[in-house]
Order: sequence, then structure tokens, then C-alpha cells
Amino acid sequence: MVKKYDAIVIGGGVMGGSTAFQLSKKGYKVLVLEKDQLGGKASSAAAGMIGAQVELDPDSPMFHLACKSRKQFPELAVEIKDLTGIDIGFRKNGMLKIAFSNEERGKFLKIIESQQHLGEQVDWLTPEEVIKKEPLLSSSCNGAMYIEGGGQVSAPDFTMGLLKAAAALGTDSREYCEVKGFLREGNRVIGVSTNEGDFYSHSVVVTAGAWTTQLIQGSGLDLKGYPVKGESFSVLTNKPLLTHTIFSSSCYIVPKTSGRLIIGATVKPYSFSRSVSVEGITQLMEDAKFILPAIKEAEWEEAWAGTRPQSLDGLPYLGEHPEWSHLFIANGHFRNGILLSPITGMIMTDLIEGKKTITDVESFRIDRLTRQVK
Repeated sequence: MVKKYDAIVIGGGVMGGSTAFQLSKKGYKVLVLEKDQLGGKASSAAAGMIGAQVELDPDSPMFHLACKSRKQFPELAVEIKDLTGIDIGFRKNGMLKIAFSNEERGKFLKIIESQQHLGEQVDWLTPEEVIKKEPLLSSSCNGAMYIEGGGQVSAPDFTMGLLKAAAALGTDSREYCEVKGFLREGNRVIGVSTNEGDFYSHSVVVTAGAWTTQLIQGSGLDLKGYPVKGESFSVLTNKPLLTHTIFSSSCYIVPKTSGRLIIGATVKPYSFSRSVSVEGITQLMEDAKFILPAIKEAEWEEAWAGTRPQSLDGLPYLGEHPEWSHLFIANGHFRNGILLSPITGMIMTDLIEGKKTITDVESFRIDRLTRQVK
């Protein structure tokens, strides 16, 4: 069994899959290690929205990161289909961010102005125009941001598509292989120790989501992050109730194929629990019924929860460990993991190769918060 690689990626979710895929495209021999099942954590729990413009502040460096990442999806969908036969469910069905008050209306109009100034496509729709696009929405709607270029993927298919595309290009993966620590020569990381033995590599990339902080605890780096549980549920309808993805301050509703709707998500900080609470799902149901009254006739399908990694300042961590060379970390993407995964994989590959990254990553330095304290 080969135990020497160019790169070891810890974490078999969407970030690990994207990083492994980009590295394998460059001809690197990659090993993905996952302590549970590939794609089995937050990546499979996501609704799959590609919504750079619905949640992020236009003045934030994360907005620009997200917009660049969104542009990668059309090509990625083709690459994954060609290599694996997997359809990741990519489609630009558009997004509506609904206002239900005059305060929200005023706030959204300012956001639209800022985004248009940056060259992004976004428009304001009156209540009448919103109902014309989505007749079954609540009459309480006070207008909406309309993002025509907003889209979605099937998060589980996208995650597995990336991992299998990487495998088609030579990446190895091991499920139920838990990393116990890092192997070092001085301050250089040369591999990892696991429950299946030691594996060696030129570089190690940690993409372990909410478990990253625990994994690197002994490295002397405090990422200043925490886990956030998110609960969601899905229903089935005999005929489609929506065409566009609907986003509001209380919940989102994502229309999938065959009349399936995904509704999410709660935000419960500092929890690794994957249990689904009556309180959380009940609140989402009430919010969804207010936005889309016709959903009350839908057939229940299932509910689930996922744990997302959040940083204290809301920005992801992308970079090399400040003390341990050849140890790279991608973490803290919170609710935007699917959206940011394409560009994250490209950035981590650039960093490993010692090249200029596809976009400036100074704002995402992994030691930025600890440096400010000193």
C-alpha cells in the first residue's frame, strides 16, 4: 500500500473533494482521509444554494470571493459529468430575496445599488412583479431582490462528484481513517499518524469542517472558531410550487426536481449535535407556511441536521500554518461551503504550489485574529 503522497487532504467533504480534484488535475498524487463516510457530514446536509448575492455584504472581501467562486460552477459541472457521469444538478433558476417590511425594503434597495455598482446583476421587483414570477408566494411580500444568475446544485451529488472526479484522476481515499496527529521534522509537517498507521506527504491540507479546530489543537494555533448546528427538512409536492429559490430573513426554500422542496436552516451555535429538534423544525415550518402558504398541503419527506464551521469574524480561514510549514488549512465557511468550495480548492492548490493565488487571500489569513490580539 502506498503511504507516500504529494498531498494529504484531511476531510472528505466538499472542501476536501474540491482541493483533491484541483490538485489531481495538476498531476499530484493525493490521499483523502475521512474519519467517517465520505461526504457524510455538513456537505450532504446543505441545500446547495449558489447564492453569493443574497447573504453577503458587498463591502466584504467574502463577497468578491463568493462571486468568483460562483463563476466556476458551469465548467465544474461539465468536468465532473465527463469524468464520472454524475449530474451535480447545477441550474440557474434565479433567486428572490423577499422583503416583508419597509425596513427590509429600504435595506435591500441599498444593497442592490452597491451590488450594481460592483457590476453584479440584481434588480428590485415590486410586490406585483414578485407575484407574477411566483404566484403562490404570500401576499404580505413587500418586494424582492431578484438575482437572475443565482443558482443551485445537489449538494450530495456535487460533493461526491468532486471526490469521484479526483479519484478518476488518481486520488486515493480512505474512509473511517481518523487522523491522530501530525508527523514533523522540526517545524515542517511531513505527514499524519492515523488509526491505520502513518502516511507521508509533501503537504497536508486540513479541510475537516467544524472538527478542524480540535484536529489542530496541538499545533499552537487557535483558529477562533466554533461549530454551528443547522436543521433543515424537505417536503414533496404533486406539482411544483416554486420556480426560483426563495430567501428571507427567517428561512430559505429551495425547489429541487420532481416537486421536492428543501427548507432551512436553523442556527444553533456551539453544537456538534446532529439531532433534529421539534422546536427548530416547527419554527421553520411556520416560517415556510407564511412565505409560501400552499406548502401546508405538501407531503412530509425527512428532516436532518448538519454542523457548519464558523469563524469569529465571519470570514473563512485560507492559508498555511504560521509556525508549521507545509500544513495548510481551509475552514470557517459557515453557510457558504458549497458556494465557496470551487475557489477554495483552487486557492489551496495555488498555495501548495507556491504560486500567486487566483484571488487575494490576505483577508483570510489563518492567523489574522491572533495577530490582532498581540
